[in-house]
Amino acid sequence: MKALVVEDSRIAREGLVRMLKNYPELNVIGEADHPASALLLIEQTRPDVIFLDIHMPGETGFDLLEKLDYRPRIIFTTAYSEYAIKSFDYHTIDYLLKPISHERLDQAIAKLQLATGKQAAESREPLEMNHKIFIKDGDHCHLVTLESIRYFESCKNHVRIFFGDKSTFIKKSLNHIEERLPRKFFFRANRQYIVNLQTIRSIDEAIHDGFILTLDNGYEIAVSRRQALDLKNLLSI
Repeated sequence: MKALVVEDSRIAREGLVRMLKNYPELNVIGEADHPASALLLIEQTRPDVIFLDIHMPGETGFDLLEKLDYRPRIIFTTAYSEYAIKSFDYHTIDYLLKPISHERLDQAIAKLQLATGKQAAESREPLEMNHKIFIKDGDHCHLVTLESIRYFESCKNHVRIFFGDKSTFIKKSLNHIEERLPRKFFFRANRQYIVNLQTIRSIDEAIHDGFILTLDNGYEIAVSRRQALDLKNLLSI
């Protein structure tokens, strides 16, 4: 499992990297002392898990996560307990307070392994476009074909599904949804949205790189700079 350590304190960063060498299931592929340098490393290496400090010069760990176009697992490492609740708006495995003990790190890695094993057990073959999925919305139930879904939107610990003139929430991650979708027809536009390519009415260049997708209902979704090339390749002949 690829791991990245993001920590502005050199002593704390090097100490955590040394501790992580005790876990053969982890491969620490890099370390960064600032969100800006961390973002470059993340884009290059796509780590599975990030050990992330919160308070850093200029930007916070939360600021960094908002810039990512995918959701790696996160183990926060911080001296501040007051951000624990906010941290779970992200793909958080654990929240470690400094100084980090070997016992607490053991617990965090155990949680990481459990989450990874659960995901592997749940992973299945991609669905077909004519496949019907069952969606429960309070007292209402929907049986919806995949081709009728316009887009998926990540909303913290839920995903909002838009189909026809309706929408509803399910308690899944967008990453989990993406794994089940046929990649020929659904495209991850950015960290927050997956779009049904059949519902795109027009594509325009964005002011600062990337594209703007206009769907058949008039809704607009931005394609991140990183994903723009993938979209062009996907739609080219």
